[in-house]
Amino acid sequence: METELTTPVSLTTNRGLLNHGAIGWARQPLVNTGGIASSRGRFGRKAWGRNKRWEYWNVMTPAHIIALTVSNIDYACVNEVWVYDRATQQQASKVALRIPARRVKLPGTLGEGEVRASGGGVDIAIDEHPGGTRLRARIHDAEAGEVRFDVVAVKPANHEALAVVVPWSDRRFQYTVKDVARPANGWVQIGSEYHEVPGGSWAVLDHGRGRWPYNITWNWGAGSGASGGSVYGIQVGGKWTDGTGSTENSVLIDGRLHKISAELTWEYDLADIEKPWRIFGGGLDATFTPFYNKQSRMNLGVLAGNTDQCFGTWNGTFTPSDDHRRTYRFEGIEGFAEHVHNKW
Repeated sequence: METELTTPVSLTTNRGLLNHGAIGWARQPLVNTGGIASSRGRFGRKAWGRNKRWEYWNVMTPAHIIALTVSNIDYACVNEVWVYDRATQQQASKVALRIPARRVKLPGTLGEGEVRASGGGVDIAIDEHPGGTRLRARIHDAEAGEVRFDVVAVKPANHEALAVVVPWSDRRFQYTVKDVARPANGWVQIGSEYHEVPGGSWAVLDHGRGRWPYNITWNWGAGSGASGGSVYGIQVGGKWTDGTGSTENSVLIDGRLHKISAELTWEYDLADIEKPWRIFGGGLDATFTPFYNKQSRMNLGVLAGNTDQCFGTWNGTFTPSDDHRRTYRFEGIEGFAEHVHNKW
């Protein structure tokens, strides 16, 4: 069984190595990650090229899918804004790759400062406010024209999120916060068309701070929505955590996190990625049925990545380890599942 962290702790020691007292998981972001410095910091220089810091937000509305990324991977910044119209299947996007890394601001620890990215045609601002997180972005798309959005990911009272420290070694480790089922509201503008972000819209956060191996493959899946009178948040991952003793698996039910410490089995076909996926284990048995694949390929020599991020619907059952007498059934929970291979 994994250790549940209940008090604040530093991710790193004063030598910049992994603090073993931080290994575990928490229901809130309790881990201080200020030791994962940029390449200018003392310990960042010692691990230059391996420091990876990012904020990724995804918002699914009945009409659109919105995503933004702000990242610093030491030698580069990769920032992206993407808006997808679910009815027309048209998308507007912009990726700004900046080498060397510059014009990005990321707080050392989640919630302790503003997030900013500018340049290369991408402007992003993320700010914490009482009751939620405000997400703003602007790009110019060749076909759609100016694209902007201003969305608040509401944080309900007593809402829990999954925070996990994953240890590969004393020098390679990752802290991730996966915050799912955050109700969203606001607006998105595509060209001259203005759209409200209505009720029934959901936001998901992937917050990362760590020091990574160069060559890595991972799965990540998330879903948010209401089913059978309850609000569910699905959070599953695989491959990158295998053998570490940590997992990033959980199910959120009405704001309460149920941790899954088992490594899950992922069944999907890379040759036909839009066929249904099955993810099961640890009391979870879920089927994910895609309706769209956001595919990206990059090969810049030392920096390369292949991503298939499929958006679709989750259906299945979950029996919590702390209450084997009850099985929850969920249907129509929207979200995504992805297969990623990075050399970074």
